[in-house]
Amino acid sequence: MQKRVEIFGDSLLKGIQLNPENMRYHINNNIDIEMIEKEHFLDITNFSKFGCTVTKGLALIEKRLGGNDAFCDAIIMDFGGNDCDHNWLAVSQRPDDEHLPRTPLDVFTDTYHTIITLLKENGIRPILTTLPPLDAQKFFHWFCQGLDKASVLKWLGDVHLIYRWQESYSRAVEKIAAETNTLLVDLRGAFLMHRSLDGLLCEDGTHPNTAGQKIITQAFLEFIEDAKIKGAIRI
Repeated sequence: MQKRVEIFGDSLLKGIQLNPENMRYHINNNIDIEMIEKEHFLDITNFSKFGCTVTKGLALIEKRLGGNDAFCDAIIMDFGGNDCDHNWLAVSQRPDDEHLPRTPLDVFTDTYHTIITLLKENGIRPILTTLPPLDAQKFFHWFCQGLDKASVLKWLGDVHLIYRWQESYSRAVEKIAAETNTLLVDLRGAFLMHRSLDGLLCEDGTHPNTAGQKIITQAFLEFIEDAKIKGAIRI
C-alpha cells in the first residue's frame, strides 16, 4: 500500500537556489522526490515555504490537520535555518544592544515538541532533519551587503559565530529527536562527509546548490534504507 508523506519546512527542501547570473532566489529543486517516490512506493507532497520558521510550521500543520484530506502517514520537518537568523540591519545599527534570533532557542525547542506531540496524537509519524552546515564567511558578505559590516562584526565577535550559532539549532534538533524517540535524517552529517562545502552551497553560503541538493537526495535514500533495515519504518 502506498504511503503518503508530507514535507513542511523552509527554502532548503523547497529547493530554493541563488541564480548565479542575476543573483536572485528562485526554485531550482534537484532533490529527486520523484525517484524517491518510485523506489519506495511513496506519495510525497511538499508544503515547504521560503522563509518558514518552526512557529509558522506549527500553524501550517494545524491548518492542514483541520482539513478533510489532511491525514498522511508521515511528515518530514526541516526547521531551524530561518529560526536562528537575526535582523542584520538592526545589528549593524545597534551593535552594542542585545539582539534575539527570529525564534529563540527555547521557543524553537518547545514548539518542535508541540508539533511532534500533535502529530503523534493524530497517528502521523514525525521525521526531523538536521541543518546542513553553512559557510560563515559567504553568509556574512551576502546578508550584510549594504550594511556596516564592521558594526556587525563587532556584535558577532568573530564571523564564525554564525556557523556555531546555526549549529546550536541543528544540535537542538538532534536532542529533540532523542528525547521524543523521533526519526532523524542527518543532512548535516551528509554534508560534513565532504572535504569542502564550497562546491555544495550557493554564493549566499547557506542554500545548497544543485550538487548540495543531490547530497540531500542521497541522505534521504540512505535514511529510508537504514530505517527499513532497523524496522523503524515499513515501506
